Amino acid sequence: MKGPLFYAKILLFGEYGIIKDSKGLAIPYNTYRGALKSTLDLSGKSKESNQKMQSFYTYLASLETSLVSFNLNNFKKDLDNGMYFDSSIPQGYGVGSSGALVASVYDKYATDKITVLENLTREKLLKLKQIFSLMESFFHGKSSGLDPLNSYLSLPILINSKENIEAAGIPSQKQGKGAVFLLDSEQIGETQPMVNLFMNKMKNEGFRKMISEEFSTTTDACIDDFLHGNVKSLFGNVKSLSKIVLKNFKPMIPNAFHKVWENGIRSNAYYLKLCGSGGGGYILGFTKDYEKAQKILKDHKLELVYRF
Repeated sequence: MKGPLFYAKILLFGEYGIIKDSKGLAIPYNTYRGALKSTLDLSGKSKESNQKMQSFYTYLASLETSLVSFNLNNFKKDLDNGMYFDSSIPQGYGVGSSGALVASVYDKYATDKITVLENLTREKLLKLKQIFSLMESFFHGKSSGLDPLNSYLSLPILINSKENIEAAGIPSQKQGKGAVFLLDSEQIGETQPMVNLFMNKMKNEGFRKMISEEFSTTTDACIDDFLHGNVKSLFGNVKSLSKIVLKNFKPMIPNAFHKVWENGIRSNAYYLKLCGSGGGGYILGFTKDYEKAQKILKDHKLELVYRF
């Protein structure tokens, strides 16, 4: 048995903001992927994955919802026959490892599933997002459902608000000097503690004001620029966003990268932002000159995501 492939995702813009109903833009990232497989010899990572999925099965079996139903008998039978999720997506890196797993389980076991081939109306997209939110909550305590949605559809997703999401077209890549890249912090980030930290900060009126007046408006401007290919304006807005995040989200940025972050803003060689909830994993970078950024960041692992 080998299931279809489900890809990692990158939330280009909107981390934390989408919790508070501002815009977000997520794109599939095909470098990393996962698929359901089975083996007669469960050991090491496949055994670990199978055990995690057994717990996930128990969680889904206990759900009381009219949104979705699963063929639980088949799911259990496949797990008992050595099914696991074979994935190259790094865990705790903000690129949707649990999202790809959720998408693969929905695809195989949901009894009345919404397929990628049908006309995906806003209602269907919202329903899918709700279902995935429910499913992925097993892994994160609270989930927007966006990661599995992105992985399942393998399309860029534009989040206008909680009730308004759509598949988006992004400009095709050019062979220019500019790039979006991932910077590996080489440490794992946990989503739950970071989200809890953010929620505690939101109790502060000054922080809430900053989110609505600075963070969200700058994020929205970045998304509009990116979707319309306004590269010059985009870099100005990304620089502003990078400054806002450094000032207000320091606990979400691994300590070793505070200086690296500042250096990018000061030199204009690159601008960094959070990729997912932060605390570790990947950091997202934007640069007008990727080769120059590579030289400056030569002590770090970089991965190319998108070319301008």
